[in-house]
Amino acid sequence: MTEYTPVHVGSVTKYVVVESFEITPADLAIRGYEISNGAMIKETCFGLVVNGKEEDVNRIVTELRKMDPDHIFVKDRGFPPGDSRRCRANLGGARPGYHGMEYEMTVIPYVSHGLEELKKQDVATVPAPENPLDKKVLDITMLKKLIDAQES
Repeated sequence: MTEYTPVHVGSVTKYVVVESFEITPADLAIRGYEISNGAMIKETCFGLVVNGKEEDVNRIVTELRKMDPDHIFVKDRGFPPGDSRRCRANLGGARPGYHGMEYEMTVIPYVSHGLEELKKQDVATVPAPENPLDKKVLDITMLKKLIDAQES
C-alpha cells in the first residue's frame, strides 16, 4: 500500500494554463507568488499548479486570468502537487492525465482565437441563434414521396 500525504479538508488544486505570446508561465508564477497569501504556487512548463483553501485558490485564479483572459485557462486537478498517488517520481513515466493535457494544449490556441474573434464582433450585428423548435416538421406525405422516389 502506498503512503500519501492527506489533503487538508477544503483544499483544492487547479491548473492555470497559459497559451500566449505575451505572457509566460514565469510571468504567471511571479504574479501568483505576489498574491498567494499562503496558497502553494508551483510553476510548470504550461503555467501553474495552485493549491490551497478554495477561496484563496479562486481569488488567485481570478487575478491571474485578468492578465490575459483570452489566453489563460483554468482546470481542476484532483490531487495536490507531489501527492505520491499521482507524482511521476513515484509512478515512473508520465503521470496519469499527462497525455490528455498534452492534447488539450493543441486545442487551446483555437479557443483563444475564437475568444479574440468574438470580442471583435459587434454584438448588434451577430444574428440570434435559430430556435430548433421553430423548425417545421417534415410532412408524412412528403416523406412517403421521398421514400418512393428512392425505391424507383
